[in-house]
Amino acid sequence: MITVLVADDHPVVRDALARLLEAADDITVVAAAATGRQAVEAALEHAPDVVLMDIEMPDMNGIAAARALQESGSPAHVVMLTTFSDRERIFAALDAGALGYLLKDADPDEIVRGVRAAARGDSPLAAQAAREMVADRRAVPGGAAGLSAREREVLALVAQGLPNKLIARRLEISEKTVKSHLTRVFAQIGVTDRTQAALWAGRHGVG
Repeated sequence: MITVLVADDHPVVRDALARLLEAADDITVVAAAATGRQAVEAALEHAPDVVLMDIEMPDMNGIAAARALQESGSPAHVVMLTTFSDRERIFAALDAGALGYLLKDADPDEIVRGVRAAARGDSPLAAQAAREMVADRRAVPGGAAGLSAREREVLALVAQGLPNKLIARRLEISEKTVKSHLTRVFAQIGVTDRTQAALWAGRHGVG
């Protein structure tokens, strides 16, 4: 059973999301939060598999809450669910440790699939968010130029064939953080999987 925390400051939206997810046979909502700070506290208390997080919330926004969870070592996979699709918020969310980014106007089934994907460790991305990320990559001459030093390290280890668990151990970071880095790396260099990333790294001398 996939356990989920829903964080949104609008009661109607929060309740609707909880009902949507509870209708799935393999998902249960273990907690709800109306602020970013409540989301952090509830995630640490209930240890959900997935946190479905709004961005604009009082007290602490969703991006700050995602960062706080990452720094706390929480194993929860954060998926942003928001109305905003601008690249600044998308990359800020991913940099803060979010694994996925979905939009509130998504089809309900897409939200359910996104939660399931995040629980597996995959990175659900709304089509608009993916387009913004690709557009950002194209704006940077040479994909590798837009990678941080840590992202280059992760890419180099992928090119060496290491799985996420060993990469996390080698770099002394969590496996969830490795996945977050890879989401950004794939978007930055314009690939969709590890094999393509490894080939790209070989062609561009990363590794």
